[in-house]
Amino acid sequence: MIKQPYSFFKVSKAVWILFFTTILCGSVKANPFADTSKKQLLAAAKTNTGFITLEPNVVFPEILTGNEEQTLSYIEKFSENRRAYLIRTYNRSKKYFPKASAILKKHNLPQELKVLLALESAFNANAVSKAGAVGYWQIMDEVAKEYGLKYVAQEKAAEVKKVEKKKGAKAVAEVKKPAVKTVIAKDDRKNFNKSTSAAARYLKDRSRNLDNNLLLMVASYNCGIGNVWEAMKKTGLKNPDFWDIKEYLPAETQAYVMNFITLNVVFNNYDKFTNNTLLFTPTKVKAENIEGKTAEETNSLNE
Repeated sequence: MIKQPYSFFKVSKAVWILFFTTILCGSVKANPFADTSKKQLLAAAKTNTGFITLEPNVVFPEILTGNEEQTLSYIEKFSENRRAYLIRTYNRSKKYFPKASAILKKHNLPQELKVLLALESAFNANAVSKAGAVGYWQIMDEVAKEYGLKYVAQEKAAEVKKVEKKKGAKAVAEVKKPAVKTVIAKDDRKNFNKSTSAAARYLKDRSRNLDNNLLLMVASYNCGIGNVWEAMKKTGLKNPDFWDIKEYLPAETQAYVMNFITLNVVFNNYDKFTNNTLLFTPTKVKAENIEGKTAEETNSLNE
């Protein structure tokens, strides 16, 4: 007789709680702008044994898409090992890239080719290679002559240096030094606008030779069109691309093209690169590090 009223009272209380809870919830409208990112992140972390996976966010320039898997590892290592170089090069490029882009545009060439300036001379007008290439775009004597640039023949300049070393400055002054002084100032390869225009015309000719294939054009700029054609023949394919001929190219040229891709990709994602939020592969971070952070903010934890 005592248990019945107690049981009845207990059930009634539960019913009343449910009733008032239903009314209260129904009177409060959900906020459509409520931030649920924290809950989503924590939920994801719980299902991943204390970690959350961040997806890759690297964006390739459209013209360089299609072979990302063959370049991602190289770009990631380069961006880690050569970080200071990339930042320094990007800062220097602000002075030169806009002018180079305007000239490339006149010749209907891809803007990505402006990166060759950094690879060739690091924007140094007075750069001279061991092979005798000179100036911003490292143009050889024969190419300078072909594209109408005034130049100082590097064979002659090398001869003068050799004489100077063996016989002394006096002997050079008597025969060749005055002539060298007169022509040095006229080397157009050290003039930015003239050398960039010549380089653009050279690249335009290579685009005609190589069916507008950007990476083959870049390879030819480094090792010459003849070597690229030879590598293409070795593949036995009708229309081989860079990835088909890569193994038949000089090691220097292979690295040159990969560096060309790398600089373009990093510069295309420069803010993420400098903020340490650039991801090339899926990356796990600890869930405890993301509490209270948005999905975007968690990327900065990946270092």
